[in-house]
Amino acid sequence: MNLLQRFMRFFFNLLYHPFAFTYDLVAATVSFGQWKNWVYSILPFIEGTRILELGHGPGHLQRILLTQRSLVAVAIDESAPMGRLAKRRLGGSHRLARALAQKIPFAAETFDSIISTFPSEYIFDMQTLSEAHRVLRSSGRLIVLLAAWPRNPLLARLFKITGQSPSEAYDSIKSKIKETLAQADFKSEVQIVEVKSGNLLVVIAHKEETKC
Repeated sequence: MNLLQRFMRFFFNLLYHPFAFTYDLVAATVSFGQWKNWVYSILPFIEGTRILELGHGPGHLQRILLTQRSLVAVAIDESAPMGRLAKRRLGGSHRLARALAQKIPFAAETFDSIISTFPSEYIFDMQTLSEAHRVLRSSGRLIVLLAAWPRNPLLARLFKITGQSPSEAYDSIKSKIKETLAQADFKSEVQIVEVKSGNLLVVIAHKEETKC
């Protein structure tokens, strides 16, 4: 791991824990106000009615999901400060739990879709993928918004510095992502989705249908 990677890991640990209260401000600043729109862009990829979010953060996506009466949405996050922020945002309607993605506290074949937006490296941990596969129903899908590349040239350069540029990631790690997911018995596709404010790197992994 190089020095920049170590710094970014340290930075994100601070952002998710002692400085969680600054998360929305930092996210809005680095994205020129597009962060929430990027997060919401994952909604059209959701299938089914029972949804699990890994890493709910401050709860913006949960707030939207909870307004959809046809959906049953729950979420986990390992960060206690993020849990407090999300609970304040959602009020008594929240369905949040503090847990690790590597140890999901739900029964097998519970969810139709699992979603995660801008996760850290835990998302491709084999234990995370094994747990996601376990709690997904037959033909369920794991949807990961991995990165975003804004159209603004200055911000695009900043994302490149932090290693978050999806154009870079698409060329360099697409095959690695698919190989990793295949090891966890997922069939996957990695695509760049164009939106008004930029391009999004989205991973969609499918649990194969169980044959009777």
